[in-house]
Amino acid sequence: MRDFHLPGRSPIHASEAAAASSHPLATLAAIEVLREGGNAIDAAITAAAVLAVVEPQSTGIGGDAFMLYAPGGGPGIIAYNGSGRAPAAASPDWYHERGIRDMPQDGPHSVTIPGVIDAWARLAADHGTRGLDRLLGPAIRYAEEGYLIADRVAFDWAACAEALRTDADAARTLLPWGRPPRPGDRHVQPALGATLRAVAASGRKAFYEGPIAEDMVSALRSRGGLHTLDDFATAAGEYTTPISTRYRGVDVFELPPSNQAITALIMLNILDGFDMAGLDPFGAERLHLEIEAARLAYADRNAFVADPAQASVPVEELLSAGHARELRARIDPRRAMVDLPPPRLRKSDTVYLCVVDRDRNAASFINSTYASFGSMIVAPASGVVLQNRGACFTLDPSHPNRIAPRKRPMHTIMPGMALRNGRVMMPFGVMGGDFQPFGHAHLLTNMIDFGLDPQAALDAPRVFHEAGMVAAERGIPAAALAGLQDRGHRTLVSYEPHGGGQAISIDWEAGTLTAGSDPRKDGCALGY
Repeated sequence: MRDFHLPGRSPIHASEAAAASSHPLATLAAIEVLREGGNAIDAAITAAAVLAVVEPQSTGIGGDAFMLYAPGGGPGIIAYNGSGRAPAAASPDWYHERGIRDMPQDGPHSVTIPGVIDAWARLAADHGTRGLDRLLGPAIRYAEEGYLIADRVAFDWAACAEALRTDADAARTLLPWGRPPRPGDRHVQPALGATLRAVAASGRKAFYEGPIAEDMVSALRSRGGLHTLDDFATAAGEYTTPISTRYRGVDVFELPPSNQAITALIMLNILDGFDMAGLDPFGAERLHLEIEAARLAYADRNAFVADPAQASVPVEELLSAGHARELRARIDPRRAMVDLPPPRLRKSDTVYLCVVDRDRNAASFINSTYASFGSMIVAPASGVVLQNRGACFTLDPSHPNRIAPRKRPMHTIMPGMALRNGRVMMPFGVMGGDFQPFGHAHLLTNMIDFGLDPQAALDAPRVFHEAGMVAAERGIPAAALAGLQDRGHRTLVSYEPHGGGQAISIDWEAGTLTAGSDPRKDGCALGY
């Protein structure tokens, strides 16, 4: 292994099973399920449910979920789209008639129907070995008895305090101290605990029909929302066919559109034509090539990615070798492109987790309410924080991602799965809204081109091109920033981290697992 003298924690090595998430309580809950004989899906759902309680700024049962699953370690990858749709009444004309020209970023019109509970129930029934009553038990305990606020959670929460105060239900549920929480404060959510108990006892129907659904619909309609009980009752996720590309002998699998993950595959196709391994891993040339590949790939994302059930998305063309060659030819290693407008990018909070069990079933799992605390709407009786995923729609009547009844928006959260020689090399994910495709490509090149283990690859400093600037984390060398500036990039030092992530690599010959968890979040990897 190449030693780049990176600061950071050591990776976790295990022989039986491993789990990695963005919060220690979730990782521990997953390990407990695995030790009891549960499989990777059981552990992933348990961890995701805990995260929905202890990281309420990033995820919750009012949000969405996506999954990639490799039974027995591959090669058959199962993909699940657990994202919600717009209300049946959400037509573009409705917004235009009222003078609304841009999708609201919060409030009732940003809310799509939550897909998480439907996804958990379906995946547990189809691929798990435990019922929801067991899988939701730890989350119920933390909601009812409380949990202690972690440091990164407190940091994110504080940034939202003023917005939370503007809604009485949100303030009562999420600011019970009369201020944003401090690390170590205890947060109790009895209403959410009761909702989770109802789902544990009665399954998805308890969430999408009856009193809980009525509470969510009432909260939305009282604020002007278009949602109905029928929108909730008919909510359903779906299995889909994953998309993939090969990067230096590694097959990288992602979710297809309406997910943005095709962006990462386009990036990798472009970078596959450069000798990345021959470059300084923290040097200007490597970073410049990734930045330029990202700018081109994000332009494709912004032009084409939408719900394929209601729009034509040219997936095969976008992933073709010819398209990659055309894009690659536009990159000058010595100069930044000047003919691309800066994409409109948003930061958001998300949780990603992965699990590999003793049978080498590998689960790559991601959940989110999009922006911190989603829409900033909390259904008062059920304690559900409702997502603002509808903010990803556009109201441009000519755009494939324009809002329409029962349509899914372009979606940012994306789990990844890498295979080599037909077997899983690694479930992985890098959270962080629009940063995620860039994060996936950067993590994979760190490992494939530069030989880093999962933890070192996650620890490594990152850059991101946003608002016409290259935002560089503080670990990027000054010489690299100068080299980027020489190539025409405007740079700034970002004092907020770019995303967070987890990964578990499988060594099939040695029979071992190596897991890492991003220090940019509160989480950890554990194994045994």
